[in-house]
Amino acid sequence: MRALVSLLSGAFFGAGLHVSGMTDTNRVRGFLDFAGAWDPTLAFVMGGAILPMVLAWRLTRGRQPLTGNAFPDRPSQEITRPLIIGSVLFGVGWGLVGLCPGPALASITYGGWQGALFLAAMLGGMWAVPPLRRALDTRSAGA
Repeated sequence: MRALVSLLSGAFFGAGLHVSGMTDTNRVRGFLDFAGAWDPTLAFVMGGAILPMVLAWRLTRGRQPLTGNAFPDRPSQEITRPLIIGSVLFGVGWGLVGLCPGPALASITYGGWQGALFLAAMLGGMWAVPPLRRALDTRSAGA
């Protein structure tokens, strides 16, 4: 049951990304181009994602999910160095390429070799972060 719910949720999410234009790199870059031909349509997509999430956090408090052990806790509100660095890297990548992880996975079926290259680079970066972070933490602890 859990695998079926996961499959259907992922398919629904991927279809939503495609229909909303989040997998169209030109639309994403147009949204980020405030000084040029700004395209505000993705602001509505983000608002359409944020509002239901606000409700979900409220409605799931004290409840048990149907297909899992527990709902995740709310993320920390603390602004940390890793959060800032990760946000900057995410934003730079999103601005340069026009894709973030969800749309990158959704577009792999039609993105050609460029989509596959981006996905490989994204996975490589995800693999490299833990040892890099340990090295930086060790170095800053010794300073």
